[in-house]
Amino acid sequence: MNQNEGKNAAEAARTGQIERIAAMEKRMRRAVDALSALIAALDAYDEARADFRELEAYYDGADWRQDFEDDEAGRLPSPADLPRGVLSEDGIYDLLGLERDVLGRMAETAGERMEETI
Repeated sequence: MNQNEGKNAAEAARTGQIERIAAMEKRMRRAVDALSALIAALDAYDEARADFRELEAYYDGADWRQDFEDDEAGRLPSPADLPRGVLSEDGIYDLLGLERDVLGRMAETAGERMEETI
C-alpha cells in the first residue's frame, strides 16, 4: 500500500467514524426527547389517577344514572351552561377502556425492554 492509498483509507475510516458518531448522536437526542416526553406523560397520568377512579365510581354508581335520566328529561341547564360529555353513554366507559389498553401497552413495553436489558 502506497502513502496515498494509506491516506485515503484513513480518511475513509475517519469519514465512517464521523458518520457513525453523528448517527449515534441523533439517536441519543431522539431517545432523550422520547424519554422526557414519557416522563412528562407519566407525571400527568399520576396526577390524573384520582380523576380516573372518581369517574369510574361515578359511572358505576347511582349518581350517574340519576344525572343521565335528569338530562334526558330536560331537567338540567342547557349544554351551553352545563357541559355534559360525562353523561354520554360511552364517554366514561370508553375513557376507562382506553386507560386499560394504555396500561396494558405500558406493561408489555416495559416487560420487553426489561428483557432486552437483562
